[in-house]
Amino acid sequence: MQQGSFDFATPPSQQSFAPGAWFLRGFACDQTEAVSMALAAVVAAAPFRHMHTPGGLRMSVAMSNCGTVGWVTDERGYRYLRHDPVSGAAWPAMPFAFAQLAERAAAAAGYPQFVADACLINRYEPGARMTLHQDRNERDMTSPIVSVSLGLPATFLFGGLARTDPTQRLSLAHGDVLVWGGPSRLCFHGVLPVRDGTHARLGRCRLNLTFRKAG
Repeated sequence: MQQGSFDFATPPSQQSFAPGAWFLRGFACDQTEAVSMALAAVVAAAPFRHMHTPGGLRMSVAMSNCGTVGWVTDERGYRYLRHDPVSGAAWPAMPFAFAQLAERAAAAAGYPQFVADACLINRYEPGARMTLHQDRNERDMTSPIVSVSLGLPATFLFGGLARTDPTQRLSLAHGDVLVWGGPSRLCFHGVLPVRDGTHARLGRCRLNLTFRKAG
């Protein structure tokens, strides 16, 4: 992969940016109303919280989950749990609007059998970021990752199978969706600090819905 920005000056609505990885520009725009309403119910039941890494660092991104299992991190490590460790209750069920969007996006990217059982919801306020990492806590590595961006724009970094590999930069706007799997499933990725601004619907934050097949 070449280091630098990915050129979307005159982009098609769908474009591959790595083997098995697709940028679906504006794919979620027609479903953001239904997704936003479903999201409000999810975070009412499982509020956003700032988790800590196994090394004790507080993450700048606030998180919640829905689905059969939810991703958590604390001093015991990174893992999936069936219950919210804060409330002790099961995570909220995956809303239909979420599942439908994830399945449509995966199918558009060439993964027609994808059915998510987990959705990690990240809330980025201005200055929040996500360091380069791999999504490798899932048992099922044959299924892709589906990542939906809402709210403020962000710069997404996508690298290779080693942390030191060059990264490319993808500019993400409200309604954009990324899907990666196959040879790119374990590629390192992250998000640069989100710049301050105000989105007409979501205010001063970026929301990211990351769908996985964890089990």
